[in-house]
Amino acid sequence: MILSSASPGGVALTLAAAAAYAVPAVGAARLSETAARRALLAAWLLHAATLAWSLFGDTPRFGFAPAISVTAWLVLTVYVVEKQMFPQLRARWALAFLGAAAVLLAFAFPGSPLHVTVSPWLSLHWALGIAAYGLFAAAAVHAWMLSRVEHSIRQGAEPQAGVPLLTLERLTFRFATAGFVLLTGTLVAGIFFSEQLYGRAFRWDHKTIFSVLSWGVFAVLLLGRFRFGLRGRRAVNVIYIGSVLLLLAYVGSRFVLEVVLRRPA
Repeated sequence: MILSSASPGGVALTLAAAAAYAVPAVGAARLSETAARRALLAAWLLHAATLAWSLFGDTPRFGFAPAISVTAWLVLTVYVVEKQMFPQLRARWALAFLGAAAVLLAFAFPGSPLHVTVSPWLSLHWALGIAAYGLFAAAAVHAWMLSRVEHSIRQGAEPQAGVPLLTLERLTFRFATAGFVLLTGTLVAGIFFSEQLYGRAFRWDHKTIFSVLSWGVFAVLLLGRFRFGLRGRRAVNVIYIGSVLLLLAYVGSRFVLEVVLRRPA
């Protein structure tokens, strides 16, 4: 933890974002649809300001917790956009809890100070990787919603997601496909242009191994989907496995360095 390095502005933004997320998370049953939507939008904007402060403030930092925070913000961005297309979508309280937890975690573990990059392309490489994280996280959230809908249908109850089953399924695989494309680009750049990006020859480390394993899992998922019609619980489980492997790639390795070993990345 590096709480002592937190600036007053960063503390204020973090607390404001967490409090804003708590409104639709805790008071979902008592708020009107309009009030809950406005509260979540305010939290989303404050979350964005918190991320901007941590990345472009006096001492820019990044690590496993900020990566989770960026990923959570991207998932919420997807939700905000989808809510415009599918007003009946229901996942506000769960995503609000996710946003609050991500903001507080990034405040507790802000990561290591960022250094001058070796290559101007490195920022783009990182952006592609984080975007892939966000898309796969969105796919995992939709897979969770898909499982809930299927369970409700089997139990003869009314589905709680508010979106038809087939629509949720299409969205899930669209996010998985888009994430797979970005992850492929990130891996190709990291493997074949390592010297240009990092100033060193490519090497197989834990981050690369878990990323390649995740890529393989999602390749099997998409091949199974488009060639053999893979769907249902098996597809959801494959998405979970691939997402966990990708989470271990960067977030897991940085967590070990920052929290377990207490070494700068």
